[in-house]
Amino acid sequence: MTSMTLMSVSQLAGRLNDADVRVFDVRHDLGDFAAGRRQFQESHIAGAHFLDNERELAGTHTGRNGRHPLPDRAALAQLLAAHGVGPRTLVVGYDASGGQYAAHLWWLLRWIGHDQVAVLDGGWQAWTAAGLPVESGSGAVASAGGGASPRPSLVESVDADAVLANLRDKSFTVVDARAAARYRGEVEPIDPEAGRIPGALNRPYTDNLAADGRFKSPAQLREEFQAVLGDRAPASIVHQCGSGITASANLFAMEVAGLVGSRLYPGSWSEWISDPSRPREKG
Repeated sequence: MTSMTLMSVSQLAGRLNDADVRVFDVRHDLGDFAAGRRQFQESHIAGAHFLDNERELAGTHTGRNGRHPLPDRAALAQLLAAHGVGPRTLVVGYDASGGQYAAHLWWLLRWIGHDQVAVLDGGWQAWTAAGLPVESGSGAVASAGGGASPRPSLVESVDADAVLANLRDKSFTVVDARAAARYRGEVEPIDPEAGRIPGALNRPYTDNLAADGRFKSPAQLREEFQAVLGDRAPASIVHQCGSGITASANLFAMEVAGLVGSRLYPGSWSEWISDPSRPREKG
């Protein structure tokens, strides 16, 4: 099991009681931050732990660092250790939103140096459709004193200054994971300003999914991404969305497709527009 692996519900069901497996429920709703925990308490995969996307998987908001700034690396490592995650633990994340939050957890774990992490293919819907074990209640909680430290990061990220400099240098290509209408600047349901980073390409993260909510095959993903990227090397791609969440899903899908080495701009559009001097584009 590697960091770029999709795990099927049947595979997880076979390892659900393994001591070296930790399942994390990261369901979330951007319109109702309490919804994920409420859904978890109503029903979740048996033995799963809950992580809050706003309070635990994001850092402190400054008004200039986007809607989901990166958390402190050491604090995240300690939180996971308190949930029983050790160096050899396989972490499996799931959500009910096409894998976007699970893929963000996958990226965050690789960011703190943990490579044994997978995304549950099809998420909560696939698990319940298969009639696999669920339970209700608050579930397991973190214990005090998880003393883990982050290891060297397995992934690279870029910041707003690098994206701004790239408008001149053109050393990488930004790929926007938002819906096409948001990319074109026709609508903006979340952030205070519509538009996109100049020169960005568009690959809506929802295009990574088949009709059943699972990820498309590696071959199909590779063909579709190459249709967008042309002959650009994966290492020259930087993923962006509204706040770094669905961008993680595109990055993950490229890894599944064997297009390894792209990077994430965590602050994304919500950070970009916090500085009025940064250029915008529409159309």
